[in-house]
Amino acid sequence: MSDFLEILTHGRRFKAAVKELSIDDLNELAGKLEKIISERVSQAEAETAAMAERNAKIDEIRKQMEAVGLSVDDLGATAVKAAPKKRAPRPPKYTIVDVNGETITWTGQGRMPTVFKNELDKGRSMDDFLI
Repeated sequence: MSDFLEILTHGRRFKAAVKELSIDDLNELAGKLEKIISERVSQAEAETAAMAERNAKIDEIRKQMEAVGLSVDDLGATAVKAAPKKRAPRPPKYTIVDVNGETITWTGQGRMPTVFKNELDKGRSMDDFLI
């Protein structure tokens, strides 16, 4: 939690923070807080009303489905789309044996491994590393 919120929510720290404010400043601050609170309350009421309207529509559709003889399971096959499958990883196109004896492969896509870059800087060609 930020320092501001800690001060605002802790009674004694808040009292100490506003100790030097005048009555007019405190009244102005209280008015701003009341405005924020009333906006939040109206926003929460609007969300509740929207959810009630949505739930009423869902109940209406369920009643229509029951009248026709359908269930939610009947809709499952057509309503739900299968997630696209991930493609298989690409096979490596290049290989090199590192100084430590470790074999490093690269598909040729993405960032070039440092080992290959160092060899290219020495004058070798990528064709030398083709599998």
